[in-house]
Amino acid sequence: MAHHQSAKKRIRKSEARRVHNKYYARTTRNAVRDLRASTNKAEAEEMLPKVTALLDKLAKKNIIHSNKAANIKSSIAKHVNSLA
Repeated sequence: MAHHQSAKKRIRKSEARRVHNKYYARTTRNAVRDLRASTNKAEAEEMLPKVTALLDKLAKKNIIHSNKAANIKSSIAKHVNSLA
């Protein structure tokens, strides 16, 4: 158990950040999953910019790696373009 005040504060801050990051990462994963499951091209094209923005925000805040965000954006763009 931490004894110093700064260590106790660090524990509180890191837990709050963990919960915050987990929420946004989970929300983005659900959005990506929904986009990949979509078979309607118009609906998918409407969702694509929103999901891309979510991924960019996660990468900017270092919740996910920037290369991972780029890979996911590339794969969902391929999926949207392949829909007829």
